[in-house]
Amino acid sequence: MSTWWTKGLAPAIAREVGERSRAFYELLIPAVDIYEIGSSLVVEADLAGFQKEDITVRASGHTLLISAKREPPSDVDSVHLQQRPLKIRRVVRLPLEVDEEVEPTAKYENGVLTVKMPSKGAKRVKIE
Repeated sequence: MSTWWTKGLAPAIAREVGERSRAFYELLIPAVDIYEIGSSLVVEADLAGFQKEDITVRASGHTLLISAKREPPSDVDSVHLQQRPLKIRRVVRLPLEVDEEVEPTAKYENGVLTVKMPSKGAKRVKIE
């Protein structure tokens, strides 16, 4: 194959595909699960590869905002493919309003962020 392909066009195409696929993943990630435990709403988000200090969580009303960022590796000789997101900003619409007077709790363990928030005005009804 000619050198214009291997030295110019192929690496440029690979770089462009990598950048576009990373932007695609930044749009979709993190995967989120939402469930109830008693009168609390629990949200779990996959944030593997991010440091706890670089994750921000805000809860308000029916919304949970999860954002995180990281720097690309700087000690590499060359990059062949880079799809893992460098930043994440996910707005999660909550099925219940959270009680803003009570502080939510969050835990980050094994790449999973777990946020537990008391829900406002939602009561489980016992069926007799």
